[in-house]
Parts: sequence; C-alpha cells; structure tokens
Amino acid sequence: MDDYTKKVEQELLIWKKKMTKQSNLISRVSKSAQTKINGLLPEKFHNVMTESIKNMVKATLVGSNITTKKRTPTELSLSERDELFREKLSLFRKTATIEGAGTGAGGILLGIADFPLLLSIKMKFLFEAAAVYGFDTNDPEERRFILHIFLLAFSSEEKRKETLFTIENWEQQKVLIADMDWREFQQEYRDYIDLVKMFQMLPGIGAVVGAFANYNLLDQLGESAMNSYRLRLMQDKEKGADTR
Repeated sequence: MDDYTKKVEQELLIWKKKMTKQSNLISRVSKSAQTKINGLLPEKFHNVMTESIKNMVKATLVGSNITTKKRTPTELSLSERDELFREKLSLFRKTATIEGAGTGAGGILLGIADFPLLLSIKMKFLFEAAAVYGFDTNDPEERRFILHIFLLAFSSEEKRKETLFTIENWEQQKVLIADMDWREFQQEYRDYIDLVKMFQMLPGIGAVVGAFANYNLLDQLGESAMNSYRLRLMQDKEKGADTR
C-alpha cells in the first residue's frame, strides 16, 4: 500500500466518524421545528412539493448526463483523480457563489429562483465527479448513487447515518433500491436548507448570505462526493487484490 492510499484511508475514517456523530443542538432543534411544521401542512402541499422536486431533479439528471464527459482515463491514479476533482469543485464552487450572490441581491423573487438554479449546479457537479472517478452515468444505478450522495450531504442526522450505510455497502444495497423515496428526499433537502435560504431573501444582506451559503453547500457536497467515490474505488481495489 502506497503512502497516498494510507493517507486516504485515514481521511475516510475521519470523514465517516464526522458523518455519524451527533448533530449539534441548533441542528436538532431546527429539525424538530421543521418536522412539526411539516406535520401541520396539508397533504396536498407535500404531494405538490414532492412531484415538483422529483420532476426538477429528473430533468436535471437528464441534462447533466448529456453534457458530461462519461469517464476520465482509466490509467489515472487515485491522487490524480482527487486533484482533478478538486479542480472541478473549485470551478463549481465559484459558479454557485456567484449565483448565490446574484439571486440574493435580487430579494424574494430572485431568491425563489435560486432553488432550481443551485439544484442544477449541484447535480451537474455530481455528474462531473462521477466521471472523474471513472463511473459511467449512463448507468441508472450510477444516477441513483448520485442521488444518495446528494442525500448524504443534505439530510438530518438519522437519515445521514442510514445513507452512509447504503453508500458503504452499495453493491449489496443497490439491488434493494427500485427508486428514491422522493417525498423523503425533498423533505430532507428542504428542511436542511430552508433556514439559510430564508435569510438569503432579506434585503441588504441577501447577497452576502447567498454567496456564503452556496459556497459552503458546494463544499459540503464536494466532501461527500469525493469520499463516497473514494470508498468505492478502495473497495474495488480490495476485491481485486482478494481475487489474485
């Protein structure tokens, strides 16, 4: 095992510990409040939101798949893939920051427009990440994996632990997943970002909040994506070694 692989293994252990630790008090109180609010909303509202985000995500998946180079060369080492990934993350983070500042400066109307715009940036980024690590997004299973990375990055403590287990055991778990639970998907995502996006719509501070929030949201998604794909590559490497 080379030094870089050892370094990645240590980083993966630290990351998994971070993903499974208890959320802070503010996050727990916020989630509890969101759950109570969701319980008061009519079923029709939940159905409309679920279908809207489901259709929005599916449309973004199709568009992102068409415009993404399918795979990077197979001969790249893990360190080279990580470096290429960091370059992609830097580019998409800048795009999201500019988008957040622009929509945040526009008040409520442009603040509303930020939701689908940021969602499309995130999904496109995940397709690029898959290509960097050598996974083919033409495969429906890979697109489901992308959705699980997204859920891992933007979900509550309980759901995050559950999703991490699925990602760690993807080869066994993927056969059990016919489709996403879209209601859960949209509710977890909305609950996670609603508070910060509400501040983005406030006059005077919206641009600053929007830029800062989008930068950090992409950073968080990048961490989840890099380590999720690293896990799979390391597992594939171990399987290869076992068969020799």
